[in-house]
Amino acid sequence: MVRREAEALRRRAELEHRSTQDVARQAVREHIEGHSRAGLIDRVLDEELPRCAEARERLGR
Repeated sequence: MVRREAEALRRRAELEHRSTQDVARQAVREHIEGHSRAGLIDRVLDEELPRCAEARERLGR
């Protein structure tokens, strides 16, 4: 598996005329940012959805 990943990284860097290090750094940054955003969204939804459901129930009475 590592060989395939290394080869894919090398090909991507070659296509973009960048170093493999630059491509890898960008991929790591994007991964962290994407997961951080997803975690934040999940936390907000976990907190806000119950509040919305409670408000909808009160409005429906």
